Amino acid sequence: MMQKLFAAAVFAAVALAPNFAAAAEEGVKLDPAPIDVANRASVQAGARTFVNYCLGCHSLSLVRYNSLTQIGLSEEQIKDNLLFAGDKVGDPMASAMTKKDGKVWFGTAPPDLSVIGRSRGADWLYTYLRGFYRDPTTQTGWNNVAFPNVGMPHVMWRLQGERSLVKPEAGKDGHAAAGAAPKFVQMSAGTQTANEFDATVRDLVAFLAWASDPTQLKRKQIGVIVLLALTLLAFVSWLLYKEYWKDVH
Repeated sequence: MMQKLFAAAVFAAVALAPNFAAAAEEGVKLDPAPIDVANRASVQAGARTFVNYCLGCHSLSLVRYNSLTQIGLSEEQIKDNLLFAGDKVGDPMASAMTKKDGKVWFGTAPPDLSVIGRSRGADWLYTYLRGFYRDPTTQTGWNNVAFPNVGMPHVMWRLQGERSLVKPEAGKDGHAAAGAAPKFVQMSAGTQTANEFDATVRDLVAFLAWASDPTQLKRKQIGVIVLLALTLLAFVSWLLYKEYWKDVH
């Protein structure tokens, strides 16, 4: 038993090591994501944003369209507002882009985002999606502070507008301060204000967080019920214990 637990711990450490290494290498300060997965309006808005801006390249192969009924949408609403490519309401949310085309166009195939909310975390996603800036040295003309030299272009740039990155000033030791918040200069205005764009990204991250674990709210509710039941059981056991031993000296 102990050998199995040790093997599982080693596996988890190896699996998580690339994420920790990437975060340390990038050295960017992550902004806390103000998401609320229980807010159905926010998650629904995020689903709309995902279908309009992300589904063209990224799949959610572990999520079916009809599972969106769990966030308060009816099947009619899903068909009318989220199905654009002839998919059926029971189909997985799959992108029409093939891995071969993705590799040719972007240098690497866009990953499936079914579990991105758990593998990367909401804070990283929130920082990443708001961290694009113009960079003429890259293939797409875009770069990102959370994922340097990323192959993905800024698909929501019309909402946020175009920005350039201000290089941080070097300190006395000749190096920029690690973890310093990046600074941008707005080159052109988007169709949304900064606060509106942050809200759009917040909703998108909330949807991705929900999609990576659709049962999380129900699981937490069951957990609370189980803890209350165990507390009651412990109290009853204590009363039985006192009653049984009261005449024993």
